[in-house]
Amino acid sequence: MSKTRITVIPGDGIGPSIIDSAIQILQHAGCDFDYDYADAGLVALEKHGELLPQATLDLIERNKVSLKGPLTTPVGGGFTSINVSLRKKFNLYANVRPVISFKGTKSRYENIDIITVRENTEGMYSGAGQKRSDDNNSAEAMSIITREGAERIATFAFELAKNEGRKKVTVVHKANILKSTSGLFLEVARQVAARYPEIQCEEMIVDAACMNLVMYPERFDVMVTTNLFGDILSDLCAGLVGGLGMAPGANIGSGAAIFEAVHGSAPDIAGKNIANPTSVILASVQMLEYLGMQEKAERILGAVRATIEAGEHVTRDLGGSASTDEFTQAVIARL
Repeated sequence: MSKTRITVIPGDGIGPSIIDSAIQILQHAGCDFDYDYADAGLVALEKHGELLPQATLDLIERNKVSLKGPLTTPVGGGFTSINVSLRKKFNLYANVRPVISFKGTKSRYENIDIITVRENTEGMYSGAGQKRSDDNNSAEAMSIITREGAERIATFAFELAKNEGRKKVTVVHKANILKSTSGLFLEVARQVAARYPEIQCEEMIVDAACMNLVMYPERFDVMVTTNLFGDILSDLCAGLVGGLGMAPGANIGSGAAIFEAVHGSAPDIAGKNIANPTSVILASVQMLEYLGMQEKAERILGAVRATIEAGEHVTRDLGGSASTDEFTQAVIARL
């Protein structure tokens, strides 16, 4: 039987070092993958003259599963976000951001276990109708929600809840004000929820959701929401468990999936061997779960959890002084 091939996009800044950490851990966990490396971001712009070379797109298309480090899109100059471009190109309509508490992190809570399911291709991030007036005194953009888009993301969230034995899905919206777009999203989500009577469906206005996440985060299980709200809420959730360094992300479509560190490329610490690789390691755990390799996923997660809890070999952001390599080797030792 042929090996599973994974497209690896190391990315910019700290990307190559944290991706290397994740690959080492996957190999020591017994994951016998073949890796095809591809460029994107500033490194691709310097080497190939474009942020997202066709060769990279071809590899993503061919292998269907990708592991990606953080990418830098240059500010201004008409450059489109690379991540948004990838989501559109491969119709990666579901953005899945789980956060779980790890003992040993500097966070306010100890019992967080929340998955944010964000619609990834529509809403305010669709880029539709963006323009400024000729006198530069006004600007506008369109938010587009389709029934098809709302139904597939709501169905994704309820299927995820069912498959993982979750008890509740919270539909986060602003239908009281955004009656057209958010109203349609909520209407469709209610119709989908009716097909899953075994799962509790809760509705919450986005501002109330922000307050309740900070005050009573243990009440949340799975959240499903539109693109802009999901972007904001998933970062808020990362803050509940110690920051973006602890938060992975998956972009999933019907034909491809890209698993990534959700933080930035941190060019100020690139090459210093001090970055926390946990986000992309946890993204590789998501990738293993997607590939049906549950036992290996749980082994890696357990090793990361034990390393952070022990506190001897953790990076600066977790209160330690270990290098990226030392943290990686500590996780490998526990495997």
